[in-house]
Amino acid sequence: MTYVVIDNCINCKYTDCVEVCPVDCFYEGENTLVIHPDECIDCGVCEPECPADAIRPDTEPGMESWVEMNRKYSELWPVITQKKDPMPEAEKYDGETGKLEKYFSEKPGEGDS
Repeated sequence: MTYVVIDNCINCKYTDCVEVCPVDCFYEGENTLVIHPDECIDCGVCEPECPADAIRPDTEPGMESWVEMNRKYSELWPVITQKKDPMPEAEKYDGETGKLEKYFSEKPGEGDS
């Protein structure tokens, strides 16, 4: 099992989860985070930390495409281990549906730089 970030994170990008991760398996895109599924140790400490409810175990139905998306972008984006401010309009986008199709950016974030 692994955990993955789903579209609830897009345009919110709360980073509470990255500080509690014991193996630094979060990677930062321009407007979302992903988890490297091969680095995740399935401890689950990140899941309750996410204010947007954007972290799910891969054992839930329909998570296969999210595992692949998290894998793809974790290999392209920089690692993030330190909490940052959320996106400026995070509260506005929190809970919106269909964010992957509407807003997802493939651009990398800044990471820990």
